[in-house]
Amino acid sequence: MRLVIFGLTVSSSWGNGHATLWRGLCNALARQGHDVTFFERDVSYYANHRDLLWPKSYKLVLYPSWTEVNSLAKSAVSESDVAVVTSYCPDAQPASTLVLHSKAMKVFYDLDTAVTLQNFRRGGAVEYIPAAGLADFDLVLSYVGGQALKELQDLFGAKRVAPLYGSVDPDVHKPVAPSSHYHSDLSYLGTYAADRQSAVQTLFLDPAQRLPKRKFLLGGAQYPDDFPWNENVWFVEHVPPPEHPAFYSSSKATLNVTRSAMASFGYCPSGRLFEAAACGTPVVSDSWEGLDKFFEPGREILVASSADDVVNAIELGDEELRRVGKAAREKVFSAHTADHRSREFLQLVEGAV
Repeated sequence: MRLVIFGLTVSSSWGNGHATLWRGLCNALARQGHDVTFFERDVSYYANHRDLLWPKSYKLVLYPSWTEVNSLAKSAVSESDVAVVTSYCPDAQPASTLVLHSKAMKVFYDLDTAVTLQNFRRGGAVEYIPAAGLADFDLVLSYVGGQALKELQDLFGAKRVAPLYGSVDPDVHKPVAPSSHYHSDLSYLGTYAADRQSAVQTLFLDPAQRLPKRKFLLGGAQYPDDFPWNENVWFVEHVPPPEHPAFYSSSKATLNVTRSAMASFGYCPSGRLFEAAACGTPVVSDSWEGLDKFFEPGREILVASSADDVVNAIELGDEELRRVGKAAREKVFSAHTADHRSREFLQLVEGAV
């Protein structure tokens, strides 16, 4: 099968969650014998932080503008079996027009469903959604499940909707030797987001204040100058994907915090939640509807709604924390790898046909 994807980025993991997910999916699809081409506009803010240029198993087309790539994109779509347009693709509008006028299976994958729905309610239009909505796509995939699926149908006219959750690449994310650079009692890896800050304050910064002798490590981009740092909170501005396993493997436990827009819909596991679990690191997570469908609270994940919950989790014995981390890793490798998601994707495509 030939697949063409028009996405935000696969070449740079800086400040976004798209790249790591697509790398895993594209590699998994290629391993199954499928031909994958990913079109990405070459923008400066990703070019300056690029950590992938020549994928070995699939093709990456970096282009300066739609005008200059239009002919190549048209040819690729005409020869494809499945053409995918994603949320936040800079050229989603012309790419959608091209795809919708082709003979290929037409798929829209919203990796930012909660933000899409929230922005639509506020302004009535979303720049990467065609003016006519999503009704003309054969299949609409959503990174978030639950109520969000019905809203994609009600607000955008999507006819066939299904969740395609995050995943992990087991060749990349696995336990590795700890690094003194990333050693911590509690780590948190995530790009700054205003609608996540309240939870970060409650579940990360407040516990750090209460445990001054413990080391807390925060990694991520776009944190403002006025961020309320504590003396025992260390900061790494960007942790590239190849170092994620070392980051997690060096943590006694790690924190997962969900953006409020996503948490409001539920069924919203982040890719980094799976990454940490795959490394065998005990995860302390905020709570949202559907979390228990991915990990069993208390056995495979520790759920926190207050600073007390986080402090109690950190102070669990090492043996208990290792047990939780081991159970989470087993769950990820049994149900949440990129191979699992790629097979789900293919089954959904075949079902839409």
